[in-house]
Amino acid sequence: MLYAIFGNDVPDSLEKRKGARPAHLARLQTLQDEGRLLLAGPFPAVDAIDPGAAGFSGSLIVAEFASLTEAEAWAAADPYVAAGVYAQVAVRPFRKVFPA
Repeated sequence: MLYAIFGNDVPDSLEKRKGARPAHLARLQTLQDEGRLLLAGPFPAVDAIDPGAAGFSGSLIVAEFASLTEAEAWAAADPYVAAGVYAQVAVRPFRKVFPA
């Protein structure tokens, strides 16, 4: 089943993000290599593709996991969590409708 993982950043998270980004992306690459990643990316803190110093306000990951418990455990082990980038993480079941 698909699960949506929402990470909400702490204020001024940009430097923490930069430090943990390689490990964070490596985990996402593993999901992609396994064919389990639907999409992933950050929310710019301002209305721009590259927010510069404004940084990001959070992230969204939609991926396949065997259960909600597995998705929550995967999210809790994210390098952004360990680095203090995320103030809060929520995981919810997700049903893709479009594109078909």
